[in-house]
This record gives sequence, structure tokens and C-alpha cells, in this order.
Amino acid sequence: MKKYKSYFLFKAILPAIFLFFLGLVLSSCSKTNYSTLPVYQFKAKSGVPDYSNLDYWAAHPWKKDPSDSVPSPLQKNYQPDSVADVFFIHPTTLTDNNDQRWNADIDDAKINAKTDYSSMLYQASVFNEHCRVFAPRYRQAHLKSFYIQDSVSEPYFNLAYEDVRAAFLYYLKYLNKGRPIIIASHSQGTKHAGRLMKEFFDGKELYKQLVCAYIVGLPVPKDYFTHIPVCKDSLSTGCFVSWRTFKSGYIDPAFVAKEKFEAAVVNPLVWTTDNNYSSPSYNKGGVLTHFNKIVPHVVSARIHQNVLWSCKPRIFGKIFIHKKNYHVGDINLFYMNIRENIASRIKVYSTQQHL
Repeated sequence: MKKYKSYFLFKAILPAIFLFFLGLVLSSCSKTNYSTLPVYQFKAKSGVPDYSNLDYWAAHPWKKDPSDSVPSPLQKNYQPDSVADVFFIHPTTLTDNNDQRWNADIDDAKINAKTDYSSMLYQASVFNEHCRVFAPRYRQAHLKSFYIQDSVSEPYFNLAYEDVRAAFLYYLKYLNKGRPIIIASHSQGTKHAGRLMKEFFDGKELYKQLVCAYIVGLPVPKDYFTHIPVCKDSLSTGCFVSWRTFKSGYIDPAFVAKEKFEAAVVNPLVWTTDNNYSSPSYNKGGVLTHFNKIVPHVVSARIHQNVLWSCKPRIFGKIFIHKKNYHVGDINLFYMNIRENIASRIKVYSTQQHL
């Protein structure tokens, strides 16, 4: 695992990206006073999450949470059919430069609210029509952990993974009951998802239950897993997809240009690994500043070396978007394509199981 750790560095994500995240993706919740929300007023006596308690799940089918949200244009025909489960690992939301912690407290009301009304609402919700959504809270490492030496940051990421692993073990023992599984993640979540898949799925009995893994936002080497391949098309199962989104023509010199490995990159508009251009007409809709609005044809997609290139988001005011790293939109720029692909893969998996 150690030799692959450098593959999961996140050193190009600058504070400005998170301002872009709030402005482009989450402006609708930027006015929320997270610290006063009563649902987050719980305390962990030991500081360690207890996954038998619903408070320690950002998303769970036995409680109402933002991952249950459905954009208004989809509500009329929304017919949930939770054949499978998704275990979703959220990205970093502990990002304040003034915060001296290296790991988030599991009962931090502000961080938990930020997670729920960003990642759960705009990312995890993409799975809710066809999956039961499970997303654990975990003592995530601070964003600054990606900027320091591996030997120093390792304990912080290990602590975060310890919680993710504990949540997954609890899920397997008490909640899964043999159901098909999708592993999904973004950013720091993908760092932990790769480790989780190696431990529990790669060449293991549980692999038989794996529909697909959507592990995006950090580079995943093509050969990272021994027995789990990159998905070759939109209907493959038992495989994984990954991508990182940048403006066409841009390669971030801070890390992408220096990578010495071949990353797995799948085009989320057509679900192939070739470098053919997919025009915005293939994009069935993104969910951006307004959760209840589907924005059709919002970006194009084309694989270039280790990243996914897209055009500047086709939205009102795009002239003011100067960022070239679209990391924060890795999922919601392709919201409808992902939502439909989940249904397709589950259907194929279910058919295979009955042959």
C-alpha cells in the first residue's frame, strides 16, 4: 500500500478551489448557520464513532438526510428501487486554514452540517433512486494533511481510515445481508475507498457482491487492484471507474504533469476509456448552484493522459469562471449520466446473478 500512497496526493487543491466549490456548487447552502442546527447536537463520550448510532452516519436509509433529496424535475417519475446498497465515503470538509486540528472531531456540528449539505446533497444523492445510501461520518484528515510529508500525514489518514473501516464492518455485519454493493467516493474519500477495496474486495469472497466502484477525484493507477479491473463500458460490473476533471487544454503542473504512472480514467458521458471527444450533447444534466434544477449539456468530456478534460461549464456567467481545475464538480457536473449508469449496471449485475 505504501508504494501507492504517493498516487493519492492531493496537492493541487488550493483554498481557491473551495471558494469555487462554494460559489459554483453550494451557494444555496452558504447562508446556513451550521453550528445552530439542533440535529447535530450530540457528543461522543469516547470521541470514537459508534456506528450503531444513526448520528454517526451522514446518510442512512433508516433516517431522513440530505442524500434522500431528489431534484424537482426528477420527482414526478421518481420510483426508488433499492436493489443494491452504496457505501459512500465523502470528501474533505475540514478545510479551514485556521483550524489547528489534524483530524475532525466526530461530533463537530459545523463540520457534520457542512458534509451533509454539500457532499450528501450534491453527490451522494445521485445514488438514491437505485440504492440504499450508507455514508459514515469519520474523523477525516484536515486538508493540510495532503501538503506535508507522507511520514507525517500517515497517522492522520490512518485514523480516518480506521473509522471508515469500522463503519464498513458494522454495515457488513448488521445491514448488508448479502445485497449487491457499490463503493463510491470523492477526493479524500477515494483515498480511503481504494484501501477499503483492497482489504475487502480485491481477490476476496466479497468481490462477488461488487456491482461497481465509482471512486473519483484522486488518481487511481490502472493496476492499483490485482483482481478489480477498470470498467471497459457502461454495462461492465465487478470493476471501477475514476476520473478527475480539468478545463480542456490544462494539465496542473503541481502534480498531474509530474505523475509517473498511468491513471485509470473513464469518460462519464460514454463510460469508455478511449480519448474520443464527447460533446456536451452527451451530457444529460448536471446539478450546480440550484439543487432543484437540472442543467443539460453543461460540459463536454475527453480523456487526456491521466485526467478528464471538459469545456468550461455552459452556465450563465461562465465568463467569470477562471478556475481550470473542476475537481469540485467531478460528480455533479455529470449527475444525470451517473444516475442513469448506476441503474444500468445494477440491472446487468442482477441479471447475471439469476443466470
